Amino acid sequence: MSAGVPFAKMNGLGNDILVVDMRGRDDRVTPQAAIALAADPATRFDQIMAIHDPRHELTDAYVRILNCDGTDAQACGNGMRCVVQALGAETGKTRFTFQTVAGVLTAEEQDGGLISVDMGEPVFAWDKIPLSEEFRDTRMIELQIGPIEAPVLHSPSVASMGNPHAIFWVDSDVRSYELEKFGPILEHHPMFPERANISIARMVSRQEMDLRTWERGAGLTRACGSAACAAAVSAVRKRMAERTMTVNVPGGPLVITWRDDNHVVMTGPAEWEFAGTLDPQTGSWQRHQEPSEAAQ
Repeated sequence: MSAGVPFAKMNGLGNDILVVDMRGRDDRVTPQAAIALAADPATRFDQIMAIHDPRHELTDAYVRILNCDGTDAQACGNGMRCVVQALGAETGKTRFTFQTVAGVLTAEEQDGGLISVDMGEPVFAWDKIPLSEEFRDTRMIELQIGPIEAPVLHSPSVASMGNPHAIFWVDSDVRSYELEKFGPILEHHPMFPERANISIARMVSRQEMDLRTWERGAGLTRACGSAACAAAVSAVRKRMAERTMTVNVPGGPLVITWRDDNHVVMTGPAEWEFAGTLDPQTGSWQRHQEPSEAAQ
C-alpha cells in the first residue's frame, strides 16, 4: 500500500486508541478515513492520535486528535499515554513534550510502566468552557434531565480540560443510569455551543470516585482521561475530595493529582495490541504479521 503510514492499535484502560505516525508527511488523516476505521471492528477506536512533525523546536511532536465521527478533539489523556508508550519504545526516551490544539502537554513513563500526563490547568470560567449563558459559579449550574419535580440528573459541575465537561453527581451506582440515553441529548444541549463530554460521578470516599462518561464525538467509553481530571478537580472545588484521588472508570483506575501549581496530572497504563499500515486518505489498512503468528 504505497500511501500507507505506520499505526499501532492500543488502549488506555479499554479506551481504544489508534496511534498513527504522520511524521515526514504534509497530509492529514481525513474525516472519511477516521469514519472508515471506526466502522471496522478490528480498528474500532475512541480516538486517533496522529503524530506529526513538531511545530516548535522545544516539543517532540505535534499531536492531532480525532474522534470516531471524524471530528477533531482538543484533548485525550488516555491517548497521550499510548503515544508516550509508542514513542518510548521507538526512541528509548521516557519523557516527552507534545503540542496539541489545546496547548503544550508533558508526559513521562514511570517505573513499572505507568505513564503520567500533565494535562495542564483546568478552566472554570463559563465563557471559556464554553457555556451559552453566564454562570458565575460553575461548581453547579442549572441543567437537568427528567421531570422538573423529580429530575433524574441535575445541577452538574462544569469545567474544561482543553475540552468541555459536565459532571452530574449521584449517590447510587453510576451504572444504574441510562447514560447511553441521556448522553447524546446532553452532549448536544444548547447550553454547550461546542458540545460537551457528559459524566456521572459518585464519591466513594474523599480519595476515590466512580465515573462513567459519554464522550463527545465518541459515545460511551471505558475510559476518558480528561473527564477523570475534570471530575476530580470539580470534586475538590465542591470540597468533596482530596487533591490526589483514584478515579475508577469502567476500564480500571486512574490516579489524578491537582497540584499546587494548578496543573492536573493523570497517571495510568497503556497497552499495545497490534500494528499495521493504513491509508490516511481512505482508511484502508493492513495488519503486520506478528512474530507469534509467523511461528505457527
